[in-house]
Amino acid sequence: MSETRISVETFKQNLTATGQDFKHNMSSEGNCSENEPYAMQVIDDSMEPEFAKGCVIVIDPTGIVRDGAYVFAIDDKDEYIFRQLRIVEGKYILVALNDDYEAIEISGMNRIEGVITQRSAGSYRPPNGKRRTYHKWYDK
Repeated sequence: MSETRISVETFKQNLTATGQDFKHNMSSEGNCSENEPYAMQVIDDSMEPEFAKGCVIVIDPTGIVRDGAYVFAIDDKDEYIFRQLRIVEGKYILVALNDDYEAIEISGMNRIEGVITQRSAGSYRPPNGKRRTYHKWYDK
């Protein structure tokens, strides 16, 4: 299995090239848009079966981070990654739902960029053909 990752710098450069901006640090003072939820498409199978390749996730930078939450984080290689957060004996571990991927320990909550609050079908076609039933909220 090959997992898709992108370095933080490459991600920011790609956004800048398209005229977009991305928050650098949630704790820094900035404009309101830094705290607005944003959407991204899942581009690998690391979080299947809950998040299929091609589905769209909504990330809330101000979401409540807790054990078991699905998060968008920066890993130890300084790359963005989408995983489930597990907090075990004071350690912060990013876990893929697909067993083909290894768990990754991060240094702490400061590496969390946001919490996944919703999932929708996006370009993913659920097996039952019902895209609406694939929409799910995680912050309720």
